Amino acid sequence: MTLVHFSFCSAFTLGLTGLALHRAHLLSALLCLEGVMLSMYVGLSSWPTQISLFSFSLVPMLMLTFSACEAGTGLALMVATTRTHGTDNLHNLNLLQC
Repeated sequence: MTLVHFSFCSAFTLGLTGLALHRAHLLSALLCLEGVMLSMYVGLSSWPTQISLFSFSLVPMLMLTFSACEAGTGLALMVATTRTHGTDNLHNLNLLQC
C-alpha cells in the first residue's frame, strides 16, 4: 500500500466516520461530506498516475464540479433552515413540517 493510497483511504474513512458520528449541526455534516468528496477527487486524480497512464481524464474535473454544486446547495439549505428555524442544530429541525 503506497502512501498516497493510505492517505486517500484514511481521509475517506475519517470523513465517513465524522459524517456518521458528528451530526449535531448541519455545517459539520456538510464539512464531513465535502471532505469525503475531496478525498474521492484526490483518489481519482492520482489513480491514472499509479497505473502509469498519463492521459487526460475528465472524471475528476466533473466530480470537482459536482462537489462545488453540492457545497453551494448545502450552504443555501443551511441559510434557509437557519432563517426559518433560528438554528442549524439538526435535532431541532422538523423537515416534514411546513
